[in-house]
Amino acid sequence: MKDESTGTLELKDGSNIAVIGGGPAGSFFTYFALDFAERYGLDIDIDIIEAKDFNCTGPPGCNRCGGIVSESLIQSLSAEGIVLPSNVISRGIESYTLHLEQGTTVIETPLHEQRIASMFRGSGPLGSEDTEQLSFDNYLLELCKERGAKTISGRVIEAERETDGISIKTKEGLEKKYDLVIGAIGLNARTLKLFENICPSFKPPKTTKTHICEFYLGEERVDEYFGDSMHVFLLNLPNIKFGALIPKGPYVTLVLLGSNINKEIVSAFLNAKPVKECFPEDLDLKSAMPCQCYPSINMDGAKSAYGDRVILIGDSASSKLYKNGIGAAYITAKAAAKTAIFEGISESDLKRHYQPVCHDLDRDNLVGKLIFITTTVIQKSAILKKGLLSMVINEQSKANHKRLMSSILWDTFTGSATYTDILRRTLNPLFSINLIGHTLKTLLTRTNNKKNEKQKVRTTI
Repeated sequence: MKDESTGTLELKDGSNIAVIGGGPAGSFFTYFALDFAERYGLDIDIDIIEAKDFNCTGPPGCNRCGGIVSESLIQSLSAEGIVLPSNVISRGIESYTLHLEQGTTVIETPLHEQRIASMFRGSGPLGSEDTEQLSFDNYLLELCKERGAKTISGRVIEAERETDGISIKTKEGLEKKYDLVIGAIGLNARTLKLFENICPSFKPPKTTKTHICEFYLGEERVDEYFGDSMHVFLLNLPNIKFGALIPKGPYVTLVLLGSNINKEIVSAFLNAKPVKECFPEDLDLKSAMPCQCYPSINMDGAKSAYGDRVILIGDSASSKLYKNGIGAAYITAKAAAKTAIFEGISESDLKRHYQPVCHDLDRDNLVGKLIFITTTVIQKSAILKKGLLSMVINEQSKANHKRLMSSILWDTFTGSATYTDILRRTLNPLFSINLIGHTLKTLLTRTNNKKNEKQKVRTTI
């Protein structure tokens, strides 16, 4: 309703909310909105409209995500009453193995509370027969249903603004008017256009193509070749910022992050020596790949991801560059729910209370872009990579608080810290001194080796 004394739109008892999209962003919003409304003494109804069935294996139940959650997010969810059961988490990641052309090293978690967890967004890859494994997305959706939300299976095909609400129509025949519409639709271009229709100032995020696929090895082989370690690759390959192999039960998930990744780039990565050495020699990667996709990811946040009675959240609004999209979904969804329940649902209310949260994510991503520019420079330099590798190996024998490079790499690739915090740590003089020292030592060793080789040639002659 509209409060004439303040000029704002507010939810009231009996207000209807449509959450379009039942992934983490939609579920987080629903969970928090119902919780906040109960505390506020407000009686609201929420419909979650979702076309996918997260109990299905393969594409029909998958939200096309690498499926990594940082321990810091798991702890935040636990504090909110969202405790992930063991059969949702496919594997706890205790370390990651860094692969360069110059060598490999294992980096243990800098602190015990900074582990990460891997899981499936649906019920597993195509052909999966693991009936014990639960879908992360479906688990969150069930929590919302327990709190009173209604789930509607369907695909939204029309959204129209009216004077007293927004009408939604689905392909399956639902026609209903809502007081508030939440867009938790990821980067679905067709549905984003619907929101441009009801939210004229909204401009969708800029995106690029990445790659995700699954390899079936079986539990024993995953344990033998990958264990509880996520394998991260900083290789000098075009378009790839980094690649990761993530163990999940009997599967290993490959995530390639970068820009405009296509089949040729994927093939070049899989044929790289450091990658091939991770897998059993007798494994045919192509035949062991039941699922693969080229999903879009955010490169820049959306503009004006809100309007009167409309809020876009998660990837549709602002995400985290190259990592932790589930964490961004949690942040934006909670901020949207808090604003809608306690502040109002007018464009001015959302600009004042919701937009700053998206702005903080976007500003941190600018820092992330700077970090990855530096990472690209390192990727292309054999000397710098040798120096980095030498520094990381040297740090493994030191106390946790002295593992400067290890902790920075850990947080860069796992999403356990903001890019701003990571940049601050790289400005530590000790970090620069150590990296320069190890790089010069590597350069000196290479020079001496060349001199020795020349001396051997002369002696032979």
